[in-house]
Amino acid sequence: MGASLPSKEANLFKLIVKSYETKQYKKGLRAADTILKKFPDHGETLSMKGLTLNCMDRKSEAYELVRQGLKNDLKSHVCWHVYGLLYRSDREYREAIKCYRNALKKDPDNIEILRDLSLLQAQMRDLTGFVETRQQLLTLKPNHRMNWIGFSVAHHLNSNASKAVEILEAYEGTLEEDYPPENERCEHGEMLLYKVSLLDECGFLERALEELHKKEFKIVDKLAYKEQEVSLLVKLGHLEEGEALYRALLSMNPDNYRYYEGLQKCVGLYLEDGQYSPDQIDQLDSLYKALVQQYKWSSAVKRIPLDFLQGDKFREAADNYIRPLLTKGVPSLFSDLSSLYNHPGKADILEQLILELEQSIRMSGQYPGGTDKEPPSTLMWTLFLLAQHYDRRGQFEIALSKIDEAIEHTPTVIDLYSVKSRILKHAGDLVAAAAFADEARCMDLADRYVNSECVKRMLQADQVSLAEKTAVLFTKDGDQHNNLHDMQCMWYELASGESYFRQGDLGRALKKFLAVEKHYADITEDQFDFHSYCLRKMTLRTYVEMLKFQDQLHSHSYFHKAAAGAIRCYIKLYDSPPKSTAEEDDNMSKLLPSQKKKMRQKQRKAEARAKKEAEEKNEELSSSGVSKSGKRHVKPVDPDPNGEKLLQVEDPLSEATKYLKLLQKNSPDSLETHLLSFELYTRKQKTLLAFQAVKQLLRLDSEHPDSHRCLIKFFHKVGSMNAPATDSEKLIWSVLEAERPNISQVHEKSLFEANNSVLEKHKDSLMHRAAFVEVLHILDSNRKSEAVKFIEDSTNNIVPRNGALGPIREWKLKDCIAVHNLLGTVLADQDAALRWKVRCMDFFPYSTYFEGRHSSASPNSAFNQLRKNSESESSNHITSNGKVEAFKDLTI
Repeated sequence: MGASLPSKEANLFKLIVKSYETKQYKKGLRAADTILKKFPDHGETLSMKGLTLNCMDRKSEAYELVRQGLKNDLKSHVCWHVYGLLYRSDREYREAIKCYRNALKKDPDNIEILRDLSLLQAQMRDLTGFVETRQQLLTLKPNHRMNWIGFSVAHHLNSNASKAVEILEAYEGTLEEDYPPENERCEHGEMLLYKVSLLDECGFLERALEELHKKEFKIVDKLAYKEQEVSLLVKLGHLEEGEALYRALLSMNPDNYRYYEGLQKCVGLYLEDGQYSPDQIDQLDSLYKALVQQYKWSSAVKRIPLDFLQGDKFREAADNYIRPLLTKGVPSLFSDLSSLYNHPGKADILEQLILELEQSIRMSGQYPGGTDKEPPSTLMWTLFLLAQHYDRRGQFEIALSKIDEAIEHTPTVIDLYSVKSRILKHAGDLVAAAAFADEARCMDLADRYVNSECVKRMLQADQVSLAEKTAVLFTKDGDQHNNLHDMQCMWYELASGESYFRQGDLGRALKKFLAVEKHYADITEDQFDFHSYCLRKMTLRTYVEMLKFQDQLHSHSYFHKAAAGAIRCYIKLYDSPPKSTAEEDDNMSKLLPSQKKKMRQKQRKAEARAKKEAEEKNEELSSSGVSKSGKRHVKPVDPDPNGEKLLQVEDPLSEATKYLKLLQKNSPDSLETHLLSFELYTRKQKTLLAFQAVKQLLRLDSEHPDSHRCLIKFFHKVGSMNAPATDSEKLIWSVLEAERPNISQVHEKSLFEANNSVLEKHKDSLMHRAAFVEVLHILDSNRKSEAVKFIEDSTNNIVPRNGALGPIREWKLKDCIAVHNLLGTVLADQDAALRWKVRCMDFFPYSTYFEGRHSSASPNSAFNQLRKNSESESSNHITSNGKVEAFKDLTI
């Protein structure tokens, strides 16, 4: 390093390296310039100067200097190493690995380069290379603990856990008997637990248990020790010992659900599907009754029996569970009980039980059979629970009457307004939902959760500008919207993107969806620092878990929503491309001279206003972004705030394909993935890929209306294609002919027959009837009136149940909206669409889409009357519930 320089300059070169490591970049630059005055072609100095400039955000100069230095000294491992560091800083990991390998050709035993290379190989999951590099490091420095551990972890990640165990045992053989010293006990204990987990993974259960018991006194984390021990005992079939240990763990933490599950396994009373026989239920009931006596303050021990008990026993247990929580006033009670609504019959029992509690409290102020008088708030919380119950069951009118009564009873409880907002959202009145969410927000301006819920409701109602102003109340001063991006506030960006998409603003929608995709790239990048940190701190079990999590990162629901949203935007952009400049000029030429002049003046004013706002924003950021050291940390102003450049892609479908491949890899069991795949490949004329999407849909759910729709659409399109002429077309036809007999829905059937068979199977399902009608219209557009009649003959049946109040109907609001769109756009029958809308008004009286009589879209609705009254009273600044309107503009 700097070996070709005289001693004075060699010392200066060492100073450059030291200055880079200590982040004293100006000092390093001065030293580099001093050397380059005498030796302007010294490759290593040029490279180090470039690396220093890279840290000062002068990237173009940095790359130029590093390339020049490498050109001057191709045999220097320093130049190649620096070039790799430059690529690494720009996340070009594959290029960086190439540079490191070249550096190692010049200096094969350079530990720094080998260490950097191993980190990149772990990041890129080049596991074979990772094993080789860690072995080389261990060979060069065998007295370093981190090299032994790194080599073991490398083999584990490379699916060779038995070899990893051997390496750890070899490392232990190098240690003295009294190891570890007091200050390294935690790290050594973690290593021992990691070794036991490796033995468990290899299937050496007896050996793992023996090792655990042997090294017990060296393991500091006693809870992890007990959990690992009980896991091994259960796997080995030592159930009595396992039961005793699980009971000991429960005495430490009686609210841990996993311990109860483990205890059930030990006593032979655990089934994955939860379908227990009556005898097993009785045994479980006895077990938990004994546990309740032991852990009286545990909520888990009282809640778990509700999952397996049936009939009267379930009712009794639910009654005992609900009463104290209503008295105490626990707002999350319904969330706790909501999973029970998936169990047949339990929702009806809960409804009858809560109604009895409500009636008894109204009449006597006591629970049925109780002697103590309940506080007045108990009635309010009972109404609150009932409102959420009826909301869950789709009985929105009853739900709203209950929540209104609760608000009238105690108008100062914020949760009541939040739940009313949620009920209105489910009922279809998004504007009123946003208004009540805002009312809840104004009752406690310091509550971030209530503020976030309000923002979400506003975005669902497409009130984007108002939502932005509300969201930034909890961000730092300065560039507030960028602050939301920096905080990786993905729920906000997704809701905002969906709102823009509904409004047809594809540029902004794409910008929001791609921002979420960028967050996931950042999360992937964030793991880089942990490759060395976790080996140093010995958090090995957590490290391996983190790597497994990172490998599954893109299967997360937020990424799925963002990628699907981006694909939809690109498909819509392909179907309706924006007007070109020539088309706009052509439209302008049709205007009168005076109109042209006005239009150009408007455009110039808008451009000037946008420029001025950007400058003011930049100045504001510059003035606020000054650190204590006097340096300015100015974030660049977004050059494309409206996403206009994102719309200027040459091939939207190829951009969409990038995100589709990620979905196909990480969400292969989602219907939406393959629906988007079908839509995309149909437009790209990729017949076999579209057929593959159809097959995947049939694999996941062959009875789903969308699967049927895509299947018939595909074969109809294939049937209308010209006879194959080229070899590739003939090959595609031969594949389809060979595959068609394997698809029972269309085997030896015409497409009309296949369509009719779906209607026969699902004649009472609205969405299947809609799919049948759409396919019928595609197959024969002359049967439009018949198709419309099929829709209009659909009946909204009542769901059979044992509920006490009101009927529940089968049709869902979103399905009826989809049918309305089908009638108005696909069938293009506006009269039929209007008749459908009038019919749905009665079924969904709170829906703004159908302009129901109780919705905010109706001028005579209760919501609009309330708003008029509140506006007339606004001169006093205080509404009936004590809310101070003036506080709405308050910033946090």
